Amino acid sequence: MEIKPIKTDKDYNQALERLELIFDAKKGSPEGDELEVLGILVDQYESEHFPIGLPDPIEAIKFRMEQMGYNQTDLANIVGLKSRASEILNKKRKLSLEMIRQLHDRLNIPTDVLIQTY
Repeated sequence: MEIKPIKTDKDYNQALERLELIFDAKKGSPEGDELEVLGILVDQYESEHFPIGLPDPIEAIKFRMEQMGYNQTDLANIVGLKSRASEILNKKRKLSLEMIRQLHDRLNIPTDVLIQTY
């Protein structure tokens, strides 16, 4: 087992190939330990070179509503009025601080997603 930092695309691709070979290694075995360490290194490289931004706040609300089986009326119960819910979903009304708090509490959407501009 020779593990080294992933610094280049070539290193990254080699690490992915090795991960594929040892993917089913048993935990606690030498290959299992290698899998764990390589996974950490690959994750760190991907975080630095292929960052994933936060989702659009309104798309996050829509996605969470879909997951929970909520409709516009359910959203209206959170933000106050059905017309307000419609305006939010159509990006015609900005989220207020109180709406962000309510959406965070009731839909469990992270506040750092909800406070972004859109």
